[in-house]
Amino acid sequence: MPGRLFRGAAFTDARSPNLRLGVSVLVEAGRIVWIRPSDAEKQVSRGVDVVDASGTTIVPGMVDCHSHLTLPGGAQWLEHVDDSAEQLLETAEDNGRLLDAAGVRWVRDVGAPVGTDPSDGVTRALSLGVRARWNGRRDRPHVRAAGTWIERSDAPASEVDQRVSLVAAVRRELEHGANLIKLYPESGFPQALSWSQGELEATVNAAHALGVRVTAHATTRDTAAACVQAGVDCIEHGFGIDADIARLMATRGTALVSTLAVLRSFRSFARTTSIPRFASSEGRQRLAARQEMALESIRAAHRAGVLIAAGTDFGGGSTRANHLAWEVECLVEAGLEPWEALAAATWRGGSVIGDPDAGSVREGGAADFVLVHGDPLSDPTALWRIWRVGWAD
Repeated sequence: MPGRLFRGAAFTDARSPNLRLGVSVLVEAGRIVWIRPSDAEKQVSRGVDVVDASGTTIVPGMVDCHSHLTLPGGAQWLEHVDDSAEQLLETAEDNGRLLDAAGVRWVRDVGAPVGTDPSDGVTRALSLGVRARWNGRRDRPHVRAAGTWIERSDAPASEVDQRVSLVAAVRRELEHGANLIKLYPESGFPQALSWSQGELEATVNAAHALGVRVTAHATTRDTAAACVQAGVDCIEHGFGIDADIARLMATRGTALVSTLAVLRSFRSFARTTSIPRFASSEGRQRLAARQEMALESIRAAHRAGVLIAAGTDFGGGSTRANHLAWEVECLVEAGLEPWEALAAATWRGGSVIGDPDAGSVREGGAADFVLVHGDPLSDPTALWRIWRVGWAD
């Protein structure tokens, strides 16, 4: 198979604010042979396909750290949780096509409905079957899946019994093949912490003893504080994080996955739908206040030095599978420099999923990069203008 030379592009690995100009990248058999200044290219073999990449920037393939592969998003996303297994898996394939075209090369699924997978007859979180079907496919992202989310039972039970049940749920997801554990320790509307500290700690300790990371849904201050104190590795959403919690997260090495775009998406529905929770005056005010609180949480985490990775919450919220560029824009709005926001959607996401190659571009590595029109280090909207993805060549 002949190689392909991308000649004359700009280049960023999202590890500094500096853009490299006049860069060429040689790809053979899906891997990067070398990255060189265009005026110092090495000899290329006859038959190599030369692509004029001038006017574009090469960026790492992106990492969506908060996704729900089997759900479609949109204003009525909750109604699809009970779709049939066949419908949910078809939705995942639609999402896979969107992710590929949007330059998202890795996804971290943090909770899927349970169903019987028609391909093998096994009943489990459907994302685990999706991960298996996409493994090795160049037109689908790499998947890290949490199985289904773990919730506290609503049935009357002692705290000891609840701990036993939660630990059993951790073991069940790992037996099914989950890569990580996702806790959902909130309930009600508005949401509030519904687990005891003892339940949180027992569940986190059980997962860590089995060698896997734990992440937790946390949209309030109380939930975030309790989860960090319990030792979770990552907080999802983190809308209620303040300076004190941010400092604790930085001290303990707890990461934060931002999902600001889903709140922007909710607010956009206020202008395009008649659904009361979005379109009513009360709904609009509530969403505006929540968005400002979420922005302040990101600012507090950023000031404290918390590792921030980007997620869309597509499927589990109203955003769609090709909206990660929107999250990068939101992070810039929250005060991150454009290169930091891009890092959150690339290699820092790789840190959260535990893959040093995720969101990185290097000689000898896979050709998991994207070519976009414009400079994402000065204009994050460039990430919407994808020309082509390196792994498809």
